[in-house]
Amino acid sequence: MSDHPCKACVGTWPSQDHFIADCGLTKAYLHDDQFFPGWTVLVLKRHATELFHLSREERSTLIEEVAQASALLSEQWHAVKINYELLGNQLPHIHWHLIPRLSQDPAPLEPVWRITHEPVRLKPDALVTLVNRLRTIWPSRQQPAPFKPSSTSRP
Repeated sequence: MSDHPCKACVGTWPSQDHFIADCGLTKAYLHDDQFFPGWTVLVLKRHATELFHLSREERSTLIEEVAQASALLSEQWHAVKINYELLGNQLPHIHWHLIPRLSQDPAPLEPVWRITHEPVRLKPDALVTLVNRLRTIWPSRQQPAPFKPSSTSRP
């Protein structure tokens, strides 16, 4: 691992405009690559790199938040299966990837990491619409106001 500051702790990952909800112990964000529609990450609010760094209560709460979020994603995207990924090699901070696998999945027997694809980045309007839709249905402790793009135009 490195001595560089943790991107999750300093707030440079995930992108704040992908923020869905404060779930309690974690925050939910829409993943920046939507090749697999609904791909979401739950990011632990405090820094920890291993499950054994958490108390028994935190581990229990974490898995409940993962289960609640994945049930919501499954319902919203009519998922055939949800993939759960907790790795940490590239970003050593506890974060769960929750990936709905759909009936039209290009490779349903493969993990998402092994499927070569061009990342699907949502256009700003589509991102705002999807994040706001998820915010209206997501059980949250501190529900943010709907995101509105700034009125300042950029070249």
